[in-house]
Amino acid sequence: MEFNDKPGVGKKVAVIGIPLGFGAGQTGSELGVEAMRLSTMRGKHLTDHIRDLGYDVFDLGNVEVVKPNRAASENENPKFLAEMLASCRNISASLKQILKDDSVPVILGGDHSIAIGTISGIASFLRERNEELGLIWFDAHADINSPETSATGNIHGMPLATLLGYGNDDLVGLEGFSPKLNPKFCAHVGARDLDAGERRAVHELELRDNFFTMSDIDKRGMLACVNDALSIASKASGGFAVTFDVDMIDPRFAPGSGTLVRGGATYREAHLALETIAEHGGMRSFEIVEVNPMLDQSNITVELACELILSALGKTIL
Repeated sequence: MEFNDKPGVGKKVAVIGIPLGFGAGQTGSELGVEAMRLSTMRGKHLTDHIRDLGYDVFDLGNVEVVKPNRAASENENPKFLAEMLASCRNISASLKQILKDDSVPVILGGDHSIAIGTISGIASFLRERNEELGLIWFDAHADINSPETSATGNIHGMPLATLLGYGNDDLVGLEGFSPKLNPKFCAHVGARDLDAGERRAVHELELRDNFFTMSDIDKRGMLACVNDALSIASKASGGFAVTFDVDMIDPRFAPGSGTLVRGGATYREAHLALETIAEHGGMRSFEIVEVNPMLDQSNITVELACELILSALGKTIL
């Protein structure tokens, strides 16, 4: 399978769950994995709908998550580092195996700290083949904090910084190399709630032109911003990964997340973004994170997450 093939018959999709929620301050995102896996839309589960798109589908179950058996200490920053590091090693190994099996990973999260493991695994797989990974990161937040700039110590606010080589040495050094990403191949879409330290980091790392904020989307439209993000990420020789935090969407359409911020993308803008990515081709993996069934209303966020997965895999209206 060539990574830049369009969706179609004969391609393999491996669905894998990562029920890790201790990277966030709000419990419940770890429950999003089974909620998405077991949700039914029009009488079918997610894997059935993926199969209807022409894919061979394999549900690989869940990655082993090493859960804390204690409360975080008052000054712990980052929180639950040992457990996160062990879990990310398992996550990375699982992603590398999926890619070795010539499948497209569809990753059900979990909070956004899982991206440290997933993206590290994909980047390591490509590095062994002398290729680089691009990335499109959909999120209301920059996720580019470090322990020095984080007010909470929650690792789900640090994954992008970690992947770019900034933060805790153990997490940064996962898979034995750093950074995992060349920033010139990394695009961020949907930001509207950044900490002061994150704003400084975006400018200091010269990433402003790679960040397409909600203000940019308001001015230029989602399609133009996503096309620019694709232009950035698709220049990487090994294709690009997509990671999608549901809090990128306005809470009116996706209330089931722990870090809601008003003023996000609409239901249709979110679908348009992923439909555009599927049409372009080149996506190596797709993950969706921060779905919290404990905070959802009538299961609409869970169902939306499943719908977005299908759009990323090529589902169209006609």
